[in-house]
Amino acid sequence: MKRAVFLDRDGTLIQERGYICSFQQVEIFPFAAEALRRLRAKGICAVMVTNQSAVARGICSLEEVETLHNQLQSALAADSAFLDALYYCPFHPRGKVVEFAKDSPWRKPAPGMLLQASADLNLDLSQSLMVGDKLSDLAAGKAAGCRTALVRTGCGCKTENELLEYGLSADMIADNLLQAVTIWLDGVEG
Repeated sequence: MKRAVFLDRDGTLIQERGYICSFQQVEIFPFAAEALRRLRAKGICAVMVTNQSAVARGICSLEEVETLHNQLQSALAADSAFLDALYYCPFHPRGKVVEFAKDSPWRKPAPGMLLQASADLNLDLSQSLMVGDKLSDLAAGKAAGCRTALVRTGCGCKTENELLEYGLSADMIADNLLQAVTIWLDGVEG
């Protein structure tokens, strides 16, 4: 079984911009490619797991989200950085688009995307890390049995203040994805 770092998209890998439907709205964090390159160099899978309720809300189409993700992967690859897999949840229980207006075990804070990735890629969740900027990211990681890292990018500073209020904790708090990956790699290798 392999180790993985699961990472949220908005606020962790790219700038938080609300609901985005095209790659022209994407700004990849400058440290993201280096974080992904470090994982690949150590043979650790990088798996993006992201809620994309904009589909259920009728803001973006499924095709727009998939096109955006394909372009994101191409942009990362042009910087020698790669995602081993990408999972997204288009569902939301209060959505306007009937086929996506429901709850889903893939919607964070549920661990469905992480569990599916584990099955698909033969991942050891207990030896893996979930990195994100929201409480739902941390909860999904904990529910899947992963270690968790809160990053202060995106909504992370606000989330850091809410941790105690919601009875959650992170195994680590880092300034950004690269710092979280570096600290985690030092811990698993040390």
